[in-house]
Amino acid sequence: MAELKHSRQRDYIRENLRHRTDHPTADMIYEDIRKGYPRISLGTVYRNLTLLAELGEIRKLTGLSGPEHFDGQVAPHNHFICRKCGKIIDLEDFDSSDLIRDAESKADVSVDSCNIYFYGYCRECRDAEAVSE
Repeated sequence: MAELKHSRQRDYIRENLRHRTDHPTADMIYEDIRKGYPRISLGTVYRNLTLLAELGEIRKLTGLSGPEHFDGQVAPHNHFICRKCGKIIDLEDFDSSDLIRDAESKADVSVDSCNIYFYGYCRECRDAEAVSE
């Protein structure tokens, strides 16, 4: 790949995402970035998010229903997704090594990475449901 030209907008997008825990969509990032760069276009945000994901500087959460979400934390970790409110929560302390070894053994493959999504109801939605019953 040719050397990438420096971009203050890309730096701002990267830093914005690294300091978030809400796993925003491109539209959410665009609305936030416009505060510092009012002339930035949504297309520029999308292109830079795609590029940053390809470079491994951010993670693109794929396979979810609806728009793509992004994660500034690139260290391996899994996610929980609330079926009611859609909140995405990092599961950093979840050890998936037994699951990986089992998959390798049963399928006779060598796994070099995995991305696991757990689905259910977050504490807030679960508690709200209990109150309404």
